[in-house]
Amino acid sequence: MDARRGIFSDFLLATATLTRLPVGVGAAGEGAVAACCWAFPLVGAGIGFIAGAALFAVELGGLGTAPAALLAILAGLAVTGALHEDGLADTADGFGGGRDREQKLAIMRDSRHGTYGVAALVFSIGLRAAAVGAIGDPIHGGLALVAAHAASRGFLGPAMRALPPARDDGLGAAAGTPSLAVAAVAAALGAGIAVGCLGPVSGLVALALAAAATMAAAAVAYRQVGGYTGDVLGALQQIGEIVMLLVAAAR
Repeated sequence: MDARRGIFSDFLLATATLTRLPVGVGAAGEGAVAACCWAFPLVGAGIGFIAGAALFAVELGGLGTAPAALLAILAGLAVTGALHEDGLADTADGFGGGRDREQKLAIMRDSRHGTYGVAALVFSIGLRAAAVGAIGDPIHGGLALVAAHAASRGFLGPAMRALPPARDDGLGAAAGTPSLAVAAVAAALGAGIAVGCLGPVSGLVALALAAAATMAAAAVAYRQVGGYTGDVLGALQQIGEIVMLLVAAAR
């Protein structure tokens, strides 16, 4: 954390980076996103709270568990502008359709989505909605959403620390590399929120499995394109969120 810039300023920049909320923050300078990524899980917890509130409101309105779960996921997409979903789709298209590193990166820069990307979106939204619906109780479902959104964004700091940027330009290069302390705070905050929401046993199991899945996906990204891009970070977040929710729904 950069005390000179201020904790609240970091939080606002993290909010502007991860959501469409109008927080009045301009373009980030070189390395600023990496420096503020300790706050990513706090922003994630807020997104999860909004999604959980939507879940509770729809269930309270009597529409049923399945519509409530889908609308809760939609609420999260609305807050973020589907930022991470877009990254997942681009990454799936690039990794699935590119013959070599250069072609994969070129495909990932194309705003159009192909078959791999569309399939990834269907599975991501479907699995998350099914998991939230399987939890059943809207309070527990809301807590699971807070945990999943926070922890999955808490993994991003360590991923940015471990992987090099895949390009010399673009979001990855401009974001910079977080310090060890910043990455550790991001992971600790995400883990703490998850354990607080899911309980020590379920929370730690979910964190362990989601961290393993995120690490495996990061290793795939390194082999495929040599590091991370903004799209890769979006894909890592989605994978972490999916696994967190699936574990929370397990009986």
